[in-house]
Amino acid sequence: MERDAESLWYKWGPYLTDRQWGTVREDYSADGSAWEAVTHDMARSKAYRWGEEGIGGICDDKQLLCFAIALWNKKDPILKERYFGLTGNEGNHGEDVKEYYYYLDSTPRHDYMKMLYKYPQSEFPYQQLVDESRHRSKTDREYELIDTGIFEKDQYFDVFIEYAKKNEEDILVLITVHNRSNEDASLNVLPTIWFRNTWSWGMDAYKPQMGSFGSTSIRLNHKDLGDYFLSCKDNPALLFTENETNAKRLYGVKGPGSYFKDGINNYIVHKDVTAICPDLVGTKASASYEITINARQSHSISLRLHKYENQNPFADFEMIFASRKQGADDFYSDLQKDNPSTDACLVQRQAYAGLLWSKQFYHLNVREWLLGDPGSPPPPAQRLRGRNHEWKHLNNADIISMPDKWEYPWYAAWDLAFHAVAYIPVDPAFAKKQLLLLTKEWYMHPNGQLPAYEWNFSDVNPPVHAWAAWRVYRSEQRFHKTKPDREFLESIFHKLLLNFNWWVNRKDSNNNNLFEGGFLGLDNIGAFDRNFKMPAGVTMAQSDGTSWMAMFSLNMMRIALELAKENKVYQAMATKFFEHFLFIAEAMWHSGVNKESLWDDEDQFYYDMLYTDDGRSMKLKLRSLVGLIPMFAVEVLEDDVFLEQTEFVERLNWFLDNRPDLASLVSRWHEKSSGAKHLLSLLRGERLTKILIRMLDETEFLSDFGVRGLSKSYQSHPFEIFLRGETHTVDYVPGEGNSTMFGGNSNWRGPIWMPVNYLILESLRRFYQYYGDDFKVEYPTRSGIYLTLFEVVKELAVRLTHIFLRDDNGRRPVFGDNDKFQTDPHFRDYILFYEYFHGDNGRGVGASHQTGWTALVARLMFPLGIEDKWIKMN
Repeated sequence: MERDAESLWYKWGPYLTDRQWGTVREDYSADGSAWEAVTHDMARSKAYRWGEEGIGGICDDKQLLCFAIALWNKKDPILKERYFGLTGNEGNHGEDVKEYYYYLDSTPRHDYMKMLYKYPQSEFPYQQLVDESRHRSKTDREYELIDTGIFEKDQYFDVFIEYAKKNEEDILVLITVHNRSNEDASLNVLPTIWFRNTWSWGMDAYKPQMGSFGSTSIRLNHKDLGDYFLSCKDNPALLFTENETNAKRLYGVKGPGSYFKDGINNYIVHKDVTAICPDLVGTKASASYEITINARQSHSISLRLHKYENQNPFADFEMIFASRKQGADDFYSDLQKDNPSTDACLVQRQAYAGLLWSKQFYHLNVREWLLGDPGSPPPPAQRLRGRNHEWKHLNNADIISMPDKWEYPWYAAWDLAFHAVAYIPVDPAFAKKQLLLLTKEWYMHPNGQLPAYEWNFSDVNPPVHAWAAWRVYRSEQRFHKTKPDREFLESIFHKLLLNFNWWVNRKDSNNNNLFEGGFLGLDNIGAFDRNFKMPAGVTMAQSDGTSWMAMFSLNMMRIALELAKENKVYQAMATKFFEHFLFIAEAMWHSGVNKESLWDDEDQFYYDMLYTDDGRSMKLKLRSLVGLIPMFAVEVLEDDVFLEQTEFVERLNWFLDNRPDLASLVSRWHEKSSGAKHLLSLLRGERLTKILIRMLDETEFLSDFGVRGLSKSYQSHPFEIFLRGETHTVDYVPGEGNSTMFGGNSNWRGPIWMPVNYLILESLRRFYQYYGDDFKVEYPTRSGIYLTLFEVVKELAVRLTHIFLRDDNGRRPVFGDNDKFQTDPHFRDYILFYEYFHGDNGRGVGASHQTGWTALVARLMFPLGIEDKWIKMN
């Protein structure tokens, strides 16, 4: 289950976040206003408590020593040390980074990495972005950096940052700056190295040290790291300060010390010679390269971070870089060896690069965070009853895959499950480690709940952890030809038992196998906030919450059956989950006093249901992903399971014989397919067909770019419901959301989301494994063309991949109507993997670096027609 000795190569990686300011973990306010507690303006002067940020940066796996670049174009009021963006309260669609940067390459062990940052030569329009966004409404598009016109005359620098490791503690850095303008341009490039501040909080007074070592090197010493050296080619000026808070600037009071985090900024921008240490020592240092680059030319800067002294650190620099680049090319050449599409290979490689660059050292001890530090003023007492106070056991200090290191620089439980599945082709060991991590005692709540995300660890994400664990377990064997990792599977199974019981005990309030769960990661998909407390005597049975639990049951059953191959004790566990699945199926078929079903015979679709204590019920007849999720609860078992696991079969047959009412609900359980397979699903073939009629209808769910989150029919006829004295309306919104629900930075009312589309493909593939070529559906609806489910999966995969691929006109739908992105040779092949995509034209929307779950598209870009191999190897 663990990596071998080469795991040392993972000691250094892209583990800096893209944004530490504005996070919950740096918020010590009374009211939990994280965005205002530490702002972008404060960030350059405030030493962080829980983590560090930087542009294109790296650090060790404990984030003791950090490296990133800073830039100054001679016009900005501050150094460019961190990405700028609008807060959740400033943006008309929530938080949004207002920069352009691209993750272009990385190997799994990060021995070669490359990224690109586009830095304007004109003064960065910080205030303009804030002011214009403030004037825009929810119905307007976001105001982006390119909308300011700052790139129109190509007056910008392309800053490429590359890393190559000679070994695990010898890292070469190459910074190449291209002047894209027709005029010469000057700037300061400041590669910066610093220690995370661990000494100011009253826990450990030990303070590491760095200082000049000769005229072109910096020597760094930390008790836990030992000595390192940063060698800098071409004799830059070495500038030193301390990674300490500038209390006078932030709070108007003089704090300890004379040199602060913003010292290098103040020296370069304001020419304040007193801001840096003349003794050339400190805990933060920059090598300042002041350069002028001729029009349309470039300039390169070489550095080397190494463990041991090296008298000639650049003698083998080019050779090592060439070797590591070739190694990266060889890795992806083998991965993509059968793919004839150069463009698909380019997109896939950048998707994996984004996924690999999105690792972050995440650090938070909730108990310490709530109580405050001995070396800091005590936080407001109300914090002890506020956000996350029920998670005092949570103590995280690990490398974790992030959804988006700027917009979502914190882990999210269900995002992480999809990340793990995306990781399978490139690093299955890391995928397994990530899934196990959230089940550890210092993550999982003692009651069995998985932590959702730092804004509210008690929130509820869909229970997809077991699905991801099974997919990783199976796909690793098939993709990498490895032996089954039973240790991993058994370890995570036991922890997921606790999580399953938490769901049953906490989210089935009426003990009727109908589950609530709240928004369940789908944000504003409903007519109202499903997290709000229902009126007295009213409960909601969620079609998606109940279906997720049916899926969870089948996933756990399948894992138990696998484990039972070597330990028959697990046969009883498999039976437990089989029976639980049947009870859930029964509840979805007929529940409540009048035995209503979540299935609506008139509409041929699943809906949420409201129940009252006096026996009344009402379906929320809104056609959304909520009604498609029942497809996800599907499992196909080979006949050999019944031959090998007799105890499971005996109990199963007894149960079905004694509860024929439940047996009749299970789709084709007693009927083997021609391939000797058994199907277990919430959907009989007839209901599957009816749902697919809706889903494959281009006037409802089917877009040219995948499956929408909401039926397009609500564009002309919005859905309305009267509840709690108010009329709630849902209309089809294919792009940015028009609702403030959950902050408004996400929208499930029409756009295309990669993770649920991936689950749709997975589910249809499972149904195909049972039904085979004899089961066909009309695709698209009313087209007169009938395809097998296998062919439908392939067609849907093509639609999803075409979001990113060039069309017949050479344009990528992900870029929308932006001609600069579509046609400029310095933009058109750099891909952004957005959070979600416009339901009608495929334009990228939301977080722009969501190569967490959007990296799943890379799984669809494998050869044999792009998607066939993916289907077969899963």
